[in-house]
Amino acid sequence: MAKSKIKPADIARVKGMGFLLNRGTELFSGRVVPAGGIFTAEQLDTIAKCAQKFGSGKVAFTSRLAAEIVGIPYDKIDEAVAFVEECGLSFGGTGAKIRPVTACKGTTCVYGNFDTQAMAKEIHDRYYLGWANVKLPHKFKIAVGGCPNSCMKPSLNDFGIEAHRIPQYDKEKCRGCATCFVETACPMKAAALNEARKLEINETICTACGVCTGKCPFQAVAHHNDVKYQIFVGGTWGKKTRNGTPLSRLVEADEIYPLLEKTMLWFKKYAYQKERLGAAIDRIGVEKLEEELFSDTLLQEKDKILSAEMKERP
Repeated sequence: MAKSKIKPADIARVKGMGFLLNRGTELFSGRVVPAGGIFTAEQLDTIAKCAQKFGSGKVAFTSRLAAEIVGIPYDKIDEAVAFVEECGLSFGGTGAKIRPVTACKGTTCVYGNFDTQAMAKEIHDRYYLGWANVKLPHKFKIAVGGCPNSCMKPSLNDFGIEAHRIPQYDKEKCRGCATCFVETACPMKAAALNEARKLEINETICTACGVCTGKCPFQAVAHHNDVKYQIFVGGTWGKKTRNGTPLSRLVEADEIYPLLEKTMLWFKKYAYQKERLGAAIDRIGVEKLEEELFSDTLLQEKDKILSAEMKERP
């Protein structure tokens, strides 16, 4: 095979822009990143046209919901970037930084407990874009899940968000119906009528999935249970697999963004270069992590931890 005309420094430069060299070729795949995991029809049309104009005509979707345009020559990369930017899109999703934010379809799914894609879009704007110049010790993946079905696998991300609805049960309202709709709806068989024909919910089995919400016609289980969130930290998948550590309590919606920001600050402060968050947690201890996540210490140190990086962003 002839020696490549593309210099290693050029390959590294475009990799930082979201373009990866295709094995055995001098062509590249470029990742177009969605905001909140969603592309509009117009944006998909732009991606298709970009693939036809600058690539091989093929598009592959990544596990982080990015659209990867295959087979772009090196000298066409800048033109491809300008082409998608006209539709408000951008290439990216590589490097030791925040990776594209993924979300399940909890926004429309019958099991979804909240608008997952809206939260993913907010995280995208605040951190994927807002912290674009922040260099982290390693990649940092964020996933938003709408229920314990865990389709987007929040527990296998560096920071995973999973929505729960804890059933609020009022025993006095239970009428011991011949067919208990809460009992029949519960996928975990955590809800059952006892010998006195009163509903009981086994909290050790219940996953707070929210399926029973609204099922009881007499509202023995409240029809509008508040959504709480389980946060997982330090999950990884691949050569080294680590299930994310669940934080010790469920959190409210307004706690999520501060916890995410503090997790990334903790990661930047304590992790070695090329060390994933989960490895740093195992080395330092989850107790130390939670101590700082549930206090304001890291936010007070934010400017020091981030140094001049935030000032350099465009």
